[in-house]
Amino acid sequence: MPLVPAANWRLVESGPLPLSAVSKYGGDPAIEQEYGVKALELRTYELGKTRVQVVVEPAPDATSAYGLLTFYTTPGMLPEKGVDLAYGDANSTLMARGKNFLRFLRGKDATLAENDTLALLVFVGGTKPAANPLTTLPLRLPVRDLTPGSEKYLFGLEAAKRALPAFRTDLIGFEQGAEVQLGQYQTAKEPSTLMAISYPTPQIARVRFGALTNFLALNQERGADTLYGRRRGSFVFLVLHAGNSETASLLMDQFRVTQGVSWDERYVTERSFTLQLIQMILAIFILTAFLIAGGLTAGIIFFLSRRVAARFFPDWQWGHADDDQIIRLNLRT
Repeated sequence: MPLVPAANWRLVESGPLPLSAVSKYGGDPAIEQEYGVKALELRTYELGKTRVQVVVEPAPDATSAYGLLTFYTTPGMLPEKGVDLAYGDANSTLMARGKNFLRFLRGKDATLAENDTLALLVFVGGTKPAANPLTTLPLRLPVRDLTPGSEKYLFGLEAAKRALPAFRTDLIGFEQGAEVQLGQYQTAKEPSTLMAISYPTPQIARVRFGALTNFLALNQERGADTLYGRRRGSFVFLVLHAGNSETASLLMDQFRVTQGVSWDERYVTERSFTLQLIQMILAIFILTAFLIAGGLTAGIIFFLSRRVAARFFPDWQWGHADDDQIIRLNLRT
């Protein structure tokens, strides 16, 4: 169990900001907008005489917040010790927590001890995200020879243009639901870029891979500019700057794609099995009570209707018991 440093951080100010203000804090409004951010929140935390500002960017879901974290993380940033999904350098720390992407800004005049910084991160976001949002995040790229801080998760054209300035990003097909993970890998000659593109269906992947092959001449030897690629089910894998097909194959061989058919999916809930069982039993009792109450109500209405008919409509058969009726056969001799 990691030990959390104790520091009396407290929230002293909080207020909304327009999306355009993110440029003051190291962001790009066009990128934030592509990931679904519409507004910001600026918080100020205080420890003694030291103040630290935190920019909170609410995103539509956990994957969008994670995408922003990967986009803005640079190779110069290091993982914060004891805190998951948090990377920092001398100027700021970036963190993803659920649907929120956070920027911890370190002022030029504010010098914080390592323990105080860690205490602030834990105070605001905890040591790790909740379990349920983690299940929605994409799987990490293979870590062997991966340059730290180079992994990106993209699902928009604007972010792809920034991350891949020399690539035909219009051929990826973001308008058809494409999602891209890329990373820089240290290979023998020069760093290679590995792209894993996922599509909603294998049919879309096949069409897009055909377009990439035709327009980019995949797997056709052209020296250092050769692009290598392959398709597996609904995934397309590309390698840039590999230098040769052997290096590209080693990178792409790290992926194993399997397909299967499932009639249903496991229902993900925050309730435990015991709580779900108790709620089911309680629902059965409530249903039984409703059925009993309905039967009693119907019986009372039946009884009262006959009493009313006997009093106000004496000639109506409904108001008389069966024993009071005389059966006449009208027989004549």
